[in-house]
Amino acid sequence: MKKLFIQSILSVALFLGIWLVLKQINWVAIFKTQEISEKTEGKLGEVFWNAFKVNEKENNDPFIISTVDSIVTKICSANKIERNQIKFHILDKDEVNAFTLPNGHLVIYSGLIVNSDNQEQFSGVICHEIAHIKLKHVIKKLIKELGFSVIISMTTGSYGSEAIKSTVKKLSSSAFDRSLEKEADIMAVDYLINAKINPVDFSNFLNKLSDKENDISKYLSWINTHPDSKERAKYIIEYSRGRKVINDETVTKETWAEIKNKLKQLD
Repeated sequence: MKKLFIQSILSVALFLGIWLVLKQINWVAIFKTQEISEKTEGKLGEVFWNAFKVNEKENNDPFIISTVDSIVTKICSANKIERNQIKFHILDKDEVNAFTLPNGHLVIYSGLIVNSDNQEQFSGVICHEIAHIKLKHVIKKLIKELGFSVIISMTTGSYGSEAIKSTVKKLSSSAFDRSLEKEADIMAVDYLINAKINPVDFSNFLNKLSDKENDISKYLSWINTHPDSKERAKYIIEYSRGRKVINDETVTKETWAEIKNKLKQLD
């Protein structure tokens, strides 16, 4: 009996020891983003988007879609990004939010457009999200939080639909690590300048959100997923200082006002 008890204690100790060792391993470093093939990421993006869009209303107004497309296309062209890598979707939701899913899916809430004072503010957010896509931040976050095997199981149908919905919801409502957010912000500034869009407007947008932290709930989505707005606005200005910016409108002010008015009517 005593021998069995000692063996049990040793087994538990061995298990805890292995668990502690495994916990210290940097799985993100081992299973680098490159380990996720383009085919796997494509399947993952499809699974996530299909799970998310079920309960959402996608806006397919040709005028709104073409206007946003012209902005996305200009950003991609100026930064040598293949346009077909970015698959944007506009949802009729009055919250101020935008987020990315694997394989270049960019989800934009209509509330972001309505509450952007101008196309430059909106472009700043879009550049930030495209930076997340190009830097593979979504995949890095998923590997870190879920593990490599779980991600693979999501693409093979062996992972429950409710669990997938929960994961997608978390992606749309939780922030990246602060270092990843800053990396995306800095890259966004480069994207904006290359596209001849003044990054000061992006900074102004972040300052506006910071001022809204105790205001109406529709601002909470972006505030919750992108904290420290004041600090971010500051280092965006500092990074931009001294760099020549020629602001070149992608769409006219009248066109921007028109799509905002069309979306306001949906509220």
